[in-house]
Amino acid sequence: MNRISVRGVAVASATAVTAVGAVVGVAHGSTQPAAQTTDIAGSTLLADIPSGVQAQTISDNIARQADAQQADATAAAQKVAAESARLAAAHTALAKADAEKAAAAAKAAAAQAAAQKAAAAEASLQQTYAPGSIQAMAESIIGNATQFSCFSNIVTHESGWDYTATNPSSGAYGLVQALPGSKMASAGADWRTNPATQIRWGVSYMDNRYGSPCGAWAYWQVNRSY
Repeated sequence: MNRISVRGVAVASATAVTAVGAVVGVAHGSTQPAAQTTDIAGSTLLADIPSGVQAQTISDNIARQADAQQADATAAAQKVAAESARLAAAHTALAKADAEKAAAAAKAAAAQAAAQKAAAAEASLQQTYAPGSIQAMAESIIGNATQFSCFSNIVTHESGWDYTATNPSSGAYGLVQALPGSKMASAGADWRTNPATQIRWGVSYMDNRYGSPCGAWAYWQVNRSY
């Protein structure tokens, strides 16, 4: 399909004017040569100019092409945006999972370290406080041979002088099997690991409830508990 050319229109007009001038000159008997034609716009002819329908068709085609290109560009942009959003969401989820995994690992490591520390402390205390030394400690704290003997009888039956003894059924703890063991905190925060704290609490308990360790021992012999 031919394109519209303004230069073609100009050339055609100039050619027509020149031709008319030449004819007029001949009719008047002029002996002068016809005016020299000047090519002011190239050699495009009027036949190159498309009709109105052709021009409209060209315009419509250009418009359709522009719309199609715009639609393709929009679709491509939407696809890129969707892919970027998917990748961002996946990255966020992966980072969150990694953070949770790291936190869980740190928590587990801290718990393991605490357990190891507690076990080491308990082992150290067990080495420091042998049963014989704990008995000597109790005798020193009570200060009365008779009351110590009664106290010793109870402790021997209850825990065998193991200050970490724990009843698997009731949870009673320590030399005198306090239930719950946390009762002994009234005698000291180190009630779990310090036999002296347990002894002081046990003697105080026996005194308050039975009048003395021997009163507690008399009750124990009848009831097998105190």
